[in-house]
Amino acid sequence: MLSREENELLTRVGPGTPMGKLMRRYWVPALFSGQIEKPDCPPVRVKLLGEKLVAFRDTDGRPGLLDERCPHRTASMFFGRNEECGLRCVYHGWKFDVTGKCVDLPSEPPGSNFQDKVSIRAYPCHEAAGIVWTYMGPPELRPEFPEFEWTQVPQSHRYASRHIERCNWLQALEGGFDTSHLAFLHRGATQAPRSVPSRYDVIPKEFGFVVGTGRDAGEGETLWTANVMAMPFHKIIATDPYGAHCWVPMDDENTMLYSVDYRPDRPLTDDDLALSRNFEHIHAETIPGTDLPVENAANDYRIDRAAQAAGPSFSGMRGLAVQDRAVQESMGPVADRTIEHLGVSDTAIIRIRQLLLKAVRDLEDGKEPPGMKGASYRVRSARFAAPDEAAFADIVDERVTLDAAPVMEARL
Repeated sequence: MLSREENELLTRVGPGTPMGKLMRRYWVPALFSGQIEKPDCPPVRVKLLGEKLVAFRDTDGRPGLLDERCPHRTASMFFGRNEECGLRCVYHGWKFDVTGKCVDLPSEPPGSNFQDKVSIRAYPCHEAAGIVWTYMGPPELRPEFPEFEWTQVPQSHRYASRHIERCNWLQALEGGFDTSHLAFLHRGATQAPRSVPSRYDVIPKEFGFVVGTGRDAGEGETLWTANVMAMPFHKIIATDPYGAHCWVPMDDENTMLYSVDYRPDRPLTDDDLALSRNFEHIHAETIPGTDLPVENAANDYRIDRAAQAAGPSFSGMRGLAVQDRAVQESMGPVADRTIEHLGVSDTAIIRIRQLLLKAVRDLEDGKEPPGMKGASYRVRSARFAAPDEAAFADIVDERVTLDAAPVMEARL
């Protein structure tokens, strides 16, 4: 368990908070590029790390991310006119470019130099994998963009979705690395019965760590699953196609979950895409035109008690994404970790908290956060059999290092 102070330290992400400062040292997904598809398109509201922002694409095609509040009278820039390489507030006509510079101030008299003194908070953007990413930290400390494999493959090789989770980002992230729940929560028609792991290991890396869970494969072998945890909120999942999650904090009590299926070696087939879009796995069905899931707390995630009792579904809920979200949101907006009782199977969760606490405290002491080099993220997850006597630490690198790791060939 954590102390109440530690829990607060890890879960609060707003401006000026220790975790908020750490999060702002990384590139963060803000929205899909398709949400601001064309130059001079309407702006879109974005909420990141407790900040209300607006995104737009200017006349030259450059994405911009600005404070939603106009610095004049704090009216919402969401209602602004996107025109001629800038977003113009409809209240008094003040106009700002993607860098936050005021490029027109028509309400001031001729000869005034007030325009040179005015700017709006703006964050730099980078587009990769059909996502607009932003950096919200000190400009002089901007890191390299993380070279996740799924951000480097062609569009035809990946499928991405996103939806909102009504809970704190950390309990969502921890749920992604909870190993023993696979044998229970996800047991059912779409998830073959799996034994609880008997071996657990966590190997620190520059980007975060690799989580190893081993199951007895018989004949003197252990079947290892190696999942990647990358700072500050990423997971590469050992499935085929490969999977990826980003649990992006909107604020302290809401999380935007980006989910990706991808193949490094070929385009996704129609069968691959059908599996991604049937909402039985990591993607969630959302209400059209929104990021709000169809199954939610208001309808009890459409739990089917008959299916639960009869056995086709252990949880009675449809799909991995719904099952995960239901239990994570059931913990409350921010889970109280002071009343938990963790066991050996929670090794990865314990190590996540240790890593994040150390990173937050190191940053407060002026030390560099982990994962500032883009190339350090060139890893993939894996599943493989190894002799029982082999130490996970000795065999994991050759399986997860991107340039050396074999591509999984069969659906696991």
